[in-house]
Amino acid sequence: MPSETEKSTSAPSDELDDARVDERDQDKSDDISLPAHVAGSGSLERLVDTARDYARAAASENTLKAYTKDWAHFARWCRMKGAEPLPPSPEMIGLYLTDLAAPTNGSPALSVSTIERRLSGLAWTCAQRGFALDRKDRHIATVLAGIKRKHARPPVQKEAILPEDILAMVATLPYDLRGLRDRAILLLGYAGGLRRSEIVGLDHGKDDTPDSGGWIEILDGGALLTLNAKTGWREVEIGRGSSEQTCPVHALGQWLHFARIDFGPIFVRTSRDGKKALEARLSDKHIARLIKQTVLKSGIRAELPEKERLALFSGHSLRAGLASSAEVDERYVQKQLGHASAEMTRRYQRRRDRFRVNLTKAAGL
Repeated sequence: MPSETEKSTSAPSDELDDARVDERDQDKSDDISLPAHVAGSGSLERLVDTARDYARAAASENTLKAYTKDWAHFARWCRMKGAEPLPPSPEMIGLYLTDLAAPTNGSPALSVSTIERRLSGLAWTCAQRGFALDRKDRHIATVLAGIKRKHARPPVQKEAILPEDILAMVATLPYDLRGLRDRAILLLGYAGGLRRSEIVGLDHGKDDTPDSGGWIEILDGGALLTLNAKTGWREVEIGRGSSEQTCPVHALGQWLHFARIDFGPIFVRTSRDGKKALEARLSDKHIARLIKQTVLKSGIRAELPEKERLALFSGHSLRAGLASSAEVDERYVQKQLGHASAEMTRRYQRRRDRFRVNLTKAAGL
């Protein structure tokens, strides 16, 4: 799921209604429909509805929301410049990218990665509306290449949650129902190197719910997770820990037992008093909040101001923590995280022996 931490070039407050109209228009324009020359029928209309469902499932909900906001911002920008967003004009898109990188209205410039994400959102929306956007057009490609050359910076990475950190974080949680749930979330997410969406998408069994992101089986040796992740279906094996206090499988079993969950979403909301499990699946935003709250309570990086401490950690800190702490062959970490390349896995490793393989000596020097 694309994330956007920078503030976009802002529009006047009286443009907010226009943005909402743009989003409604996009919803209508993205609809799959019958060809104009084909007469409708009950069976065809049902197929259209199903096709629309499949089309919406082509990208994650968070990605679609981001693309919708990208298009709304671009359409609003075009109107402010006296132009129409459709059909797509490579010249106008090139100028739009320029304004994102070097704003003329005093707004903060966006990062290169966010600008690239914006362009992807525009290309996707144009395609959904039946228009081709040639990203290789010189008005787009050369401007973007120049932006990259001039403004590209190394990515800002979130800090990894290390073993001593995760232990301190779970120690801050109470042993009521809500605490059992949150303890299982942190330990399972850490040991599995899971994304936030993968954690909250888990069901108790296969095909329990239509919105399932996978399911979990608890075996003698540990837990087997089958995930429908962004890179496709994959299995994640989480072994039992050395003690019950830190074992993710034990924590999960405790939550399932006392919450009386034997069907449907595993991680659900609780009542206000934290004593009863409800049916509604948790949002992945809960995990981000949980990490930040427990980081503060546990005193991690206490030498820094609270605002800076909060900015250092996010859901990715769990994945980075596993990648940085697991003292095993890198291939196993790569498989656990579901990465297609070892290079991607290394981006998550905040601490590793970079010179374990010494090509200088191997070359005879």
